Amino acid sequence: MSKLILVLGGARSGKSSFAEDVVENLGGQDVIYVATSEVRDEEMKERIIRHRQSRPQEWRTIEESKLVSQALTELEEGSVVLLDCLTVLLSNLVLADSDLAEDETDFTLQAKEEEILAEVEQIIEVGRKKNLELVIVSNEVGQGVVPSYKLGRVYRDLVGWANQRVAAQADEVYITYAGLPVEIKELGIETREQFRG
Repeated sequence: MSKLILVLGGARSGKSSFAEDVVENLGGQDVIYVATSEVRDEEMKERIIRHRQSRPQEWRTIEESKLVSQALTELEEGSVVLLDCLTVLLSNLVLADSDLAEDETDFTLQAKEEEILAEVEQIIEVGRKKNLELVIVSNEVGQGVVPSYKLGRVYRDLVGWANQRVAAQADEVYITYAGLPVEIKELGIETREQFRG
């Protein structure tokens, strides 16, 4: 039976280490780690090395920066998978798409945003079809300053919409603050129902 868990948090909130605890609890040493980061500079290269060293060596790592849904289709049914992270995947897709430039019309931007969000939907769909126990890590980026440039605002909005789509279909949703995870899906549903009567 498939399971979808979303782990949200800000930078250095402890979301990745909590997500690693979750998948280790689900799969022990039989975990597939899908890494979405691309090496763009020395600092990113060092971050990736630290991440690799912190994970159990027995975990299988798949490095896929854009076509994550396709990579998931190739996994064995029922696999335990940690996707870290959705926000980096979205960034890769935005930056790879030269059409998401500053001078694009709102209509064109909207079409490209939907293409990118379709990949998020496909990840969820593949996870369900393959009965994966899929844990997705994503950043909460909408609580800070509004970006001063259009592409930054497009990206911030994309992340917010993607997080909402995953959360709506997730079995469990956690938010981490200062290393402390809090389960919010059930609480969120109860709160909504109070106001919808």
